[in-house]
Amino acid sequence: MKRVAIIGTQGVPACYGGFESLVENIIECGNNIQYTVFCSSKDMTTKIISYKGAQLKYIPLRANGIQSIPYDILSLCRSVRGYDTILILGVSGCIFLPIFRLLSRAKVVTNIDGLEHRRAKWGALARWFLRLSEKLAVKFSDIIVADNKGIVDYVKEQYGIDAELIAYGGDHVIRTIDKVRESDILKQYDVEKFGYSFSLCRIEPENNCHIILEAAAKSGCRLIFVGNWDRCEYSRNLKVQYSQYPNITIANPVYNLDTLFVLRSCASRYIHGHSAGGTNPSLVEAMFFGREILAYDVVYNRETTLNNALYFNDVQSLVDLLNQKQEANNSLLKVAEQLYTWDSIRLKYEALF
Repeated sequence: MKRVAIIGTQGVPACYGGFESLVENIIECGNNIQYTVFCSSKDMTTKIISYKGAQLKYIPLRANGIQSIPYDILSLCRSVRGYDTILILGVSGCIFLPIFRLLSRAKVVTNIDGLEHRRAKWGALARWFLRLSEKLAVKFSDIIVADNKGIVDYVKEQYGIDAELIAYGGDHVIRTIDKVRESDILKQYDVEKFGYSFSLCRIEPENNCHIILEAAAKSGCRLIFVGNWDRCEYSRNLKVQYSQYPNITIANPVYNLDTLFVLRSCASRYIHGHSAGGTNPSLVEAMFFGREILAYDVVYNRETTLNNALYFNDVQSLVDLLNQKQEANNSLLKVAEQLYTWDSIRLKYEALF
């Protein structure tokens, strides 16, 4: 039996983030693999010792922010012995990899995530550190995983190596809701089925929330926008500015899965503004609803959707799309069912291990 340690997430059961959902689903029914998942005792409110057959070990640090660096390094230190493969999700702790490789014979598989050093939210020092960590991850890992062909191409061009392309699954979002419950949720948000657009993301400049909101205001289309609106000055300013528009609902994060399912499945279209990173989990999830998707025009979004979505790059181009009649998009659903089911993603990781 293969022994695999997973490093770099808050932990499981998943309640936040793409990597957490990845771990939640790849440990499901592992074929002759014993997983150990390193978890944050600061982030996980409930501490259990096993989950879906995986062993859980806790690190007394937070998994995000500046603490993610010592969190990942300490996890690596506790993985030096006893494992055949180490799966590292993200590059925060990869500054330690040169030392780890001297101490351990385990195979190292690293998913480098979405080119963190290019994100506008980081300062110059953080970007320098993330670039260095990425460089060390590529040099000292046995296998590099990229979640998008755009990142595969970047790794080849930047480092001269071939990364393994493994995206995210999204079929976990599908569930069954009775018509009464659906109707109640739509009434709660004061919308009719297929009578509104929907957007969901972290409220950050690189997700182009300002473009989406301005386009909705100009077009007059009904929009429900779910996000963490009290996070920072950027998000708070947008909340104040656009809450006055009667066609725009500024909604706080939705944790009820029934509510989230209804808001997604009953929307006429999904608007995806992400401009950085690779394959974004929320875009993959949206594709399983078979609705039209309006996505920001960058290579990552085009690769994820195989050019089957509609694309915008500024306010006016999004206004033009919003003014068009939107229909179901079964081509996006077919792409999702072909490429983004968790069974297929899990088997690809198992093959690497």
